[in-house]
Amino acid sequence: MQLDPMTLIMFALIAVLIIFMIRNGKKRQQAALEMQNNLRPGAEVMLQSGIYGTIEEVDEADNRVTVRSGSSTLVVHRNAVGQIVTPAEPTEEAATEVAPDDDPEFGERVGEANGAGKSATADQPDDGASGEGGAEGGAPGEGTPGEGTDKP
Repeated sequence: MQLDPMTLIMFALIAVLIIFMIRNGKKRQQAALEMQNNLRPGAEVMLQSGIYGTIEEVDEADNRVTVRSGSSTLVVHRNAVGQIVTPAEPTEEAATEVAPDDDPEFGERVGEANGAGKSATADQPDDGASGEGGAEGGAPGEGTPGEGTDKP
């Protein structure tokens, strides 16, 4: 059985169409998941029925959202939210969840008290050494960050 070139082209076009359909479906699903994760109190949303409102509460356990529209309060399923018109302002709680940047500065000693480290080159006389060999003396665990010690 021999396939003519027109049939091969048709099969190739159908395969390309299926690939694009799968990609588009995954993108749509990812966008919906991202929207569901961004449902926070204070966000202005539009329900799939066309009602605009502001989210007052999100119940993760029951998948419900409490929406205030004018003087009415509606309790709807999370999937009833069609789109987020105005996202909620980020709260200060989100900012406190980020770990502070307490990494030592270049040349700062790790084992110093109260975290107030001094530069390794500022308090030592210049003897011509480049300072890459590690700490000179001192207790184990003290030295420059590049020394390779396992102790903080």
